Amino acid sequence: MRSMHRAWRTLVAAVLVAGAAACGGDEGGAAGGGPPGAAGGGPPPTPVDVATARTDTVIEVIRATGEVEAVQSIELRPEVSGRLDRIYVSEGREVGRGTPLFKVDDAELAAQVARLEAEKDLAEQALQRTRELIQRNASSEADLEQAEANARSARAQLQLQQTRLERTVVRAPFAGVVGERFVSVGDYVTSQTALTTLQTVDPQRISFQVPERYARQLAVGQDVDFEVAAVPGRVFTGTVDFVDPRVQLPGRTILVKARVPNPDRLLRPGMFVEARLVTEVRPEAVVVPEDAILPLAGADYVWVVTPEGTASRRQVELGVRNPGSVEIRSGLETGIRVVVGGVERLGEGSPVIPNPVDRTGEPTESEDAGSGAGDAPGG
Repeated sequence: MRSMHRAWRTLVAAVLVAGAAACGGDEGGAAGGGPPGAAGGGPPPTPVDVATARTDTVIEVIRATGEVEAVQSIELRPEVSGRLDRIYVSEGREVGRGTPLFKVDDAELAAQVARLEAEKDLAEQALQRTRELIQRNASSEADLEQAEANARSARAQLQLQQTRLERTVVRAPFAGVVGERFVSVGDYVTSQTALTTLQTVDPQRISFQVPERYARQLAVGQDVDFEVAAVPGRVFTGTVDFVDPRVQLPGRTILVKARVPNPDRLLRPGMFVEARLVTEVRPEAVVVPEDAILPLAGADYVWVVTPEGTASRRQVELGVRNPGSVEIRSGLETGIRVVVGGVERLGEGSPVIPNPVDRTGEPTESEDAGSGAGDAPGG
């Protein structure tokens, strides 16, 4: 009996040890085995908003401020001194080239012209008589030469005074608008006396300055869009006809001028303008929403969704910025999906659930090229 009792105790102990070992093995497997959800292949996917990189027309512009100026602008002065006898036009009137504007008293000059005409007639008559005497051998060649010289001198003096007489009338040297008048009838005027101003009106010109870093992007023939405060909502367009070959100090800027049609006479010299100079048009540019751009450590990145459904970060080079969109110069191709929402939860290779969003309705330069433009890179 005693030996049977020992056998039963040995059997019970063996069963208890086997059970404890089995329980310990299961707990160790749960604590020291693979990650939770190993059967599922890793962490759950992250939902993100994505947009597709698209092709669009990008217009690269330089923004600047300047003013309207006349193509030609002068202060009119008389070429002959004397008493101002007549004023033909009123201030602010538009006149054509050659239109009489002022007249200086010409009584004295007219009398001198009459006297010189008589002297010319006498000199020509004396020349004719000398020629007749030469034919009869009654005069010498020296007398003939002297008569011819006298006749030429008389004609030259007459022509000089006639020119001075004509210049008593001050005429418009080009078509334009007469400005403020500085004299009145009866004033004694000289060649130093300013009578009025004259400025062209159509076309007009705008002038503005741009930083020297844009020097290689400037060229004659480029388009310029600009607005003036006096005509709200109107966008004017001109063409660059002058780029200063030197950089002006101390601001290190380059002067640019553009000619602008002004048939409605809306632009006046001195008006302040906000100009946008078109330097390049890229019709096949890659464009993404600006929400996709992630600045980091002096560089720019975007998160893209790979064909395998994971997130990958790419470094890109930015170009023109428009409201709501950014041009990608390098690092991205058209058709690739970029993350525009939920980037704060992403890591390299993270699985994602893409939720497409439509961002094509946002305004871009190509849709409204006349009223908005992006800054040039670095601007």
